[in-house]
Amino acid sequence: MQLAAFSILVPDYDPAIAFYCGGLGFALTEDIDQGRKRWVTVQAAPGLRVVLARAEGADQLAALARPMGGRVWLFLESTDFDTDAARITAAGGLFEETPRSEPYGKVAVWRDPFGNRWDLIQPA
Repeated sequence: MQLAAFSILVPDYDPAIAFYCGGLGFALTEDIDQGRKRWVTVQAAPGLRVVLARAEGADQLAALARPMGGRVWLFLESTDFDTDAARITAAGGLFEETPRSEPYGKVAVWRDPFGNRWDLIQPA
C-alpha cells in the first residue's frame, strides 16, 4: 500500500482550483461533477494527489477557521525557496514569518487563503 491522496477543506471548489492550479501551478487532475458535490484533485508532482473537499455543514465550516487545530500540517518542498515564496505570495498565500535556517533546510510557515498552514521547505 501507499498513500495516494489526502483531502483538505476549502470553502468552495473554484477559488481553491484558482489558487492551487492558477497560482501555484499544481495540475488539475480531476474535476468530476457528482450532483451536489464535485470530486476535485490536484497535484504538484506525480504521485500524491490532494482532494479539494468543499466544507459542508456547521462543523466543517467552523473547521475552516483552524484546520488541524491551528498546526502546520502540510509541507511543500522547494528547490528554489525565494522563487516559490514569491509565487505563493502573488497567488494570495500569506507568510507568517521570515524564512529561517534549520538543520533540515530553509523554511517558513505560510497560510493559504483557506486557513491551511504550510511549511515551505528547501532541504539542506
